Amino acid sequence: MKALNPYLNFNGKTEEVFTFYKSIFGGEFAMLMRFKDVPSDVQMDGCVDGEPDKDESNLIMHVALPIGNNVLMGSDVPGHMPAAVSGNSITLSINVESKEEADRVYAALAEGGDAMMPMDIMFWGDYFGMLKDKYDIQWMVNYSQGHQPPRE
Repeated sequence: MKALNPYLNFNGKTEEVFTFYKSIFGGEFAMLMRFKDVPSDVQMDGCVDGEPDKDESNLIMHVALPIGNNVLMGSDVPGHMPAAVSGNSITLSINVESKEEADRVYAALAEGGDAMMPMDIMFWGDYFGMLKDKYDIQWMVNYSQGHQPPRE
């Protein structure tokens, strides 16, 4: 395995929490993307005409803070998503070294669970999928392909 990174979810406090962590651990965000930053041609649940709810558009879709050799990641949970907040839910994000390893890990974890988002090339260029294993632990499996353009 290449890395296992914790992914935390909050109800509208992700920016505040991660700014606090950054003040403690130092460094810069490797990524900070808001729901309003998602390209309009990307279909997401809860969006109207390709746009997130106005009240939630400034929420954090994804933030990554490198800490040592690890990355702490997180996002806000908009109203249209299942309630997954700090204290009652965690998503484990695992980064692997090949597309084949991503498929193997995804299939093994999804057996007996819920394959929520099958492995596919995403709009940001990575090969990515989401699932909940048979123990109700949420996982994101990611293989970074060097941020190539999305598939046609």
